[in-house]
Amino acid sequence: MESQRNILLIGLLFVSFLLWQQWQTDNAPQAPIPTTVASQTATADHNSDVPMSDGEVPALHTAASKDLISVKTDQLDVKINPVGGDIVYAALVAHKLEQNKDQPFVLLEQTPAYTYIAQSGLIGPNGIDTVNRRAHFTATQQDYTMAAGEKTLEVPLTYKDADGVTYTKIFTFHQGQFDIGVDYRINNTTDKPLHVKMYGQIKQTIKASESSMMMPTYRGAAYSTAKERYEKYSFEDMSKANLETNTQGGWAAMLQHYFVSAWVPQANEQNNLFSKVSSGMANIGFRSEMQTVAPEATANISAQFYVGPKYQEQLSALSPTLNLVVDYGFLWWLAVPIYKLLMFFQSIVGNWGVAIILITLTVRGLLYPLTKAQYVSMAKMRNLQPKLADLKERFGDDRQKMGQAMMELYKKEKVNPMGGCLPILLQMPIFIALYWVLLESVELRHAPFILWIHDLSVQDPYYILPLLMGASMWYMQKMQPIAPTMDPMQVKMMQWMPVVFTVFFLWFPAGLVLYWLVGNLVAIIQQKIIYANLEKKGLK
Repeated sequence: MESQRNILLIGLLFVSFLLWQQWQTDNAPQAPIPTTVASQTATADHNSDVPMSDGEVPALHTAASKDLISVKTDQLDVKINPVGGDIVYAALVAHKLEQNKDQPFVLLEQTPAYTYIAQSGLIGPNGIDTVNRRAHFTATQQDYTMAAGEKTLEVPLTYKDADGVTYTKIFTFHQGQFDIGVDYRINNTTDKPLHVKMYGQIKQTIKASESSMMMPTYRGAAYSTAKERYEKYSFEDMSKANLETNTQGGWAAMLQHYFVSAWVPQANEQNNLFSKVSSGMANIGFRSEMQTVAPEATANISAQFYVGPKYQEQLSALSPTLNLVVDYGFLWWLAVPIYKLLMFFQSIVGNWGVAIILITLTVRGLLYPLTKAQYVSMAKMRNLQPKLADLKERFGDDRQKMGQAMMELYKKEKVNPMGGCLPILLQMPIFIALYWVLLESVELRHAPFILWIHDLSVQDPYYILPLLMGASMWYMQKMQPIAPTMDPMQVKMMQWMPVVFTVFFLWFPAGLVLYWLVGNLVAIIQQKIIYANLEKKGLK
């Protein structure tokens, strides 16, 4: 029963980990959530939560849909408000809201009931965004579409102030990518220098997380500085204290399961990262350092904005730390190579389910020497049971002498009583790391396997995999001989454990259940092979 107990212990530790994690989520104080649409609408109409360097708060304008500038690429369907040049809508063309449906997944939007937009502008002594006014840009077209084979698409918006200074806000889209270049080209036609700084922020209505025990996902903000590579900043944290930190480079983002929006300012400049919560709205963003535009000169100020799935390669290309929004927790150092191995297998077989099977076989294969040592140790321990029983009769309740005699017996028979523990110490972190890989990898969203498994990122719709997993655990239990010294109550508990774990796994993502099922099947085969070899050596 030692092997079965080890396997069940792994599961118990894992479930305990999930319960502890969900308890933290459920018991954390929540930031205030707006209760009426009216309060949100009032906020949108009369003020904005953009913290300015001088304390001003520019107005937030909601333009009519007919006035919005539409941009379509192979990956994005974006709408830009000409007032301020804010991105007020972003749909991910290739990522559908539901599997096998045509409706795209909408990440950014602005409605009377919900706001999630990306704002940017110029502030400072000569800024064009103030508490009562946003620059009203004009465009030569209302609709822009990236043509087939076109690598980039530029969308220029123009604004000229009363002094004749021309500000051109250029959005640059790239084929196959989700990052958008946002550049300000300032043509100072006056005889005085201009002093401006760029800001970019993400504004979102605070929304309750959809996290559960089996799917502990995060919805909230995060940022990166030169000192803190990756730091979550939840809506609760924002409601307690505004983020105000200066750093070289850095980024600010809003996260949710599988998707992210992020402002990435210039890496070689000193930037200020900020946040604010006001009337049910959460903001996080950056302010660049002050730029001076000389008289009769032209200057450029730019930043990058990412809106899309958590594709680690594209995120890393924007910032070396932006890929950390794919949060693997404290086992990231183990999860990263597992993810890369999973991606490698998928590139070969073209099926994420088969890739999970291959990574399971790989993990089990690497652990096989330890697994074999575990079973050999268990077999030797079982063969020592008669001698241990004799020692118990000889020494009775004298624990000290009993312990000394047992240690001498183990040494004489060359048995390590802890020999069955090492594999479990290795399997547990591997299992948790793989769990986070399967949970966080957007590549598995809507990824089919075979037959009835159409999405490995959600639970089995017919619960077939969990039932098969439970059956495999039951069979593994039957393979293990019951030690005569085991307490009858413990035996009954062990017999019920496959049922208990089957119930737990009903709500696990199908990809994770597949990993556990295949692992059990491999373990059964390994046990049969090892037991057969032990029988030949006279160990039962």
